[in-house]
Parts: sequence; C-alpha cells; structure tokens
Amino acid sequence: MNWIDNKIEEYYQWLKDKTYSYKDESSDWYLINTPYFGTFNDGIDIYVKNEAATVTLSDDGETLNNLNLIGINISASKNRRDILGGILLNYGLKLSDDNIIAQGSVEKFPSLKHKLISAILEINDLHLLNKANVASIFKEDVQLYLDDNDIVYTQDFIAKGTTGLEFNFDFQIAKKSEEIVLKSFNSVNKSNLSNFLFSWEDIKEAREKVTRKEFKAIAIINDSDKAVKAEYIDALKSKHADFILWSEKEILKTLKNLLLKNVHIKIL
Repeated sequence: MNWIDNKIEEYYQWLKDKTYSYKDESSDWYLINTPYFGTFNDGIDIYVKNEAATVTLSDDGETLNNLNLIGINISASKNRRDILGGILLNYGLKLSDDNIIAQGSVEKFPSLKHKLISAILEINDLHLLNKANVASIFKEDVQLYLDDNDIVYTQDFIAKGTTGLEFNFDFQIAKKSEEIVLKSFNSVNKSNLSNFLFSWEDIKEAREKVTRKEFKAIAIINDSDKAVKAEYIDALKSKHADFILWSEKEILKTLKNLLLKNVHIKIL
C-alpha cells in the first residue's frame, strides 16, 4: 500500500469517527451528524428511515430554510428554481415540502447518502452564483416586488430614441400622465451607468412626442452586498435621474410611491 492509499484510508477513518447517529424515540427516523459544513458553518445533519426495505433520506428542509435565512428565496425566482431542479435531477433526488429527499433500496444506502450530501453542499453554494445568474435573479427580485404591490407593467420594454438606436428597459409602467421605465442594476459601473443615462436622455424626447406624457426612467440598484460608489450617485443626481437603492425599498416604500402616486421621490 503506497502513501496515498494510506491517506485515503485515514480519510475514511476520519469520516467514520466524525459521523454519529441517533434514534428519534418518538418516530422511526434516525439522525446522522456528518462532518460536512452547511451554510452557517455548522454540521450537516441528515435523517434516515427504513420502511419495507426502502430507505428514505432527508435534510428535513434545513438546506432551503438556511438559504431563506440569508435572503435567498428559491421559490420566489424561476431562475433559482431551475438551478435547484437541475441539481436535484443530477443526483436523482426530489423535493417534497422543501425537504430534499433521496430514496431507494436499503442496499443503496451508501450511494444515496453520498448523493444527498453532495446535493446539499452544491445547493448551499447558490449564494455564490456567477454574475450573469445573479444579475438575472436581481431582475426577478424587482419583478416580484412589482407583482407583490400589484403594479401593472410591461416586461422587456424596447423603445427607439432620437438617434434611431433602440434601447431595452426591464419594465415599463404606463400611467395616465406619465410613462416610467425601470432598469435594474445588480452592480453599477461606469459603462452600464453611462449607457443608462444616455439611453434615457435619447429616448425621453422621442417618447414624450409620441405619448404626450412625461417620461421618467428609474435605476434600481442592488446595494445589499456592496455599497454604491459616491461618484455614481453624484452622476445620477447631476442628470436629475431617479434612482432607488434596493436596501431602502421597504423602509421608505420609495419604489411603490414613485410608481403608484404622483409623488417625485429620490433617495439621497
């Protein structure tokens, strides 16, 4: 046996030494403590039950509940649901009332346990999504807010400006005397902010001629994880552009006020 084989054996022994099981006296379930770490750097626990030669393993809903506690609501986003569904499909698992379930014959217990733990670890990493997914999910968060507040909108609104160029906004709200377009920013940089301000100014004159309404554009900026640089806020102010910091949406109800009332509010 070479040195790596010895180390693998040591690893197996370590897993065994750090894994504990307990019988729930009030049910047929067993609790297994594993040495793997979850969202809050606590040990991942799984629950096991054996009925008629069929073994069922569950996380008891802890994985999705922990994500909810740090602000990641899987059910609220189609993108998140699709990602979760792909992970479950890859490991042959299913979801039942937010419980991640592995099920099969007793003989398959080792592989079922491994698949369940692997899936839990992967799902825990949903808070580390790549930038494209995160930006898409933030747009869905904005959409969910609009839906929850019964705000009627058109999604993926495209309009042509005075230059002849077409620009896309995430949402458009048509009111009696004004038209509002929204652009969500998971993060702000010089490039996307400049494009937003240019597109707003280019479209404003053309839209107001067509609709005979005041045209407004609102930048909705995700500052939940990273503060927005002062220079970007100053740029928006200098152009008299409306903007909303996502972290303050519930405190001041700014977004709802801007969209539902004839009140011009800007977070300063």
